[in-house]
Amino acid sequence: MMMANGSILVMGGEEGSNGAPVPTLEVLPLPSGAGSIYCDYLDRTDPYNLYPYLTVLPSGGIFVAYYNEARILDETSLQTSRVLPNIPGAVNDFLGGRTYPFEGTAMLLPQYAPYHDPLTVMICGGSIPGPEFALDNCVSISPEVPNANWTIERMPSKRVISSIAALPDGTYIIMNGGQQGRAGFGLATEPNLNAVLYDPSKPLHNRMSSMSNTTIIRLYHSEAVLIPDGRVLVSGSDPEDLRFPQEYRVEVWVPPYLLTGNTQPTFTTSTKDIGYGDSWTVNVQLFQGTTDTMRVSLLAAVSSTHGNSMGQRTIFPAFSCGGASTGPTFSNGTAAAGNGTTCTIEAPPNANVSPPAWYLLFVLDGPTPSVGQWVRIGGDPGELGNWPNYPDFDIPGI
Repeated sequence: MMMANGSILVMGGEEGSNGAPVPTLEVLPLPSGAGSIYCDYLDRTDPYNLYPYLTVLPSGGIFVAYYNEARILDETSLQTSRVLPNIPGAVNDFLGGRTYPFEGTAMLLPQYAPYHDPLTVMICGGSIPGPEFALDNCVSISPEVPNANWTIERMPSKRVISSIAALPDGTYIIMNGGQQGRAGFGLATEPNLNAVLYDPSKPLHNRMSSMSNTTIIRLYHSEAVLIPDGRVLVSGSDPEDLRFPQEYRVEVWVPPYLLTGNTQPTFTTSTKDIGYGDSWTVNVQLFQGTTDTMRVSLLAAVSSTHGNSMGQRTIFPAFSCGGASTGPTFSNGTAAAGNGTTCTIEAPPNANVSPPAWYLLFVLDGPTPSVGQWVRIGGDPGELGNWPNYPDFDIPGI
């Protein structure tokens, strides 16, 4: 996980496949005189805590969820500052794991300027130790809130070793996985072919909608990630058994906002390197609505594996728009459809709200997103981007 200071936090794991546990955490690059820190809670819950869910909290501290437990770590000492309630498996059953091998999938719900609302973490699916029936719910918590506790929402079906991808309009797509078993080669069955759209703007318990079914089975080692044009790239499946095929085909899932026939808005940005609290301008062209119904979103770059979209974060920053750069405007000063309008976007205020990273910047014309463009927020304080200066090496993110 990228920490607020630009360092990388590495937690848990094994010495090798099915090897001895490594119940420690460490920071990279390694600070002078520092070493790994032993975590008794990882030792105690081994081997059910691999690929833990980690996130930087806006108020400071680091949230971590593993197996069926969660806690907050001090971001400086990395010691536990608060133990959170255990993660329920169901309303009437405490048992249930959420991380590898009882692998669910986790995501942060959107943050909106001025970022006063508490951050919410959501984990969907998982499996029950023993019978290994997949879980049919999502659980969510706002860990910074006093007396925080978990909220359970039923999914349309059971799901383990699944994937979730954040979309530029603030919704999420849940897909892939099976309905029985756990992570590992040949250890899951009953493929779940349905995609589920989760919309946190709707009332609780009414946020999930079943979408289309795929014809391609996606089990262990399958992934789903957002691509800049607003679609979702779906790949993989590595069961290594005789029941289900090794999958080399790649699919693209098309969200509802790209099925309306509306033209996607376009924009240009004045800069791609932005500091905390800075303002920068974009010139937008809308084709359906006006800037009154326009939104701007920032989606952090992710590395997706084993149900863990590492680095994921969805931010809706504050922005304001002036007059049109070409063509007429409405009486309120906003641009008519099809006009170019200059808007000023305010970057998030600090690295706890948005850790330093590359973000996909989207402009939304009503429900319809633009093609995203990469911008960097917070620079590279950990100097992780000191890539080799070779003539045949393309620098990532540019």
